[in-house]
Amino acid sequence: MPEDNATDLIAALDKLLSEERAALIGGDLDQITRLAPQKEALMTRLGQITDLERQPVADLQSKILRNQALFDHALEGIRTVSRRLSALRKVRGTLDIYDQSGAKKSVTFKDGGSLEKRA
Repeated sequence: MPEDNATDLIAALDKLLSEERAALIGGDLDQITRLAPQKEALMTRLGQITDLERQPVADLQSKILRNQALFDHALEGIRTVSRRLSALRKVRGTLDIYDQSGAKKSVTFKDGGSLEKRA
């Protein structure tokens, strides 16, 4: 492959990584999904070039690592929300109480059931 092609691929991947970063920061999961196949194709084509200059590749690697960290944080945020929603669903359907001996019991509500607090 000619050198210009490598330069074009590096520029295209650099631009795509910047778009991916913006999508990650903005929480645009649809955009991230749309960019993934393009990113994979560019990285595959770039990987087939044997005589790449070190610095442009190091710059790309830095951006890839930065985006990976953003991905990791986004996934952890999604997991946290998922755990929280699961806990909220559980709270709606059950109530943990303790009996006179201190043993924990769970009371499950039927759909539409409610709990009344009496003084």
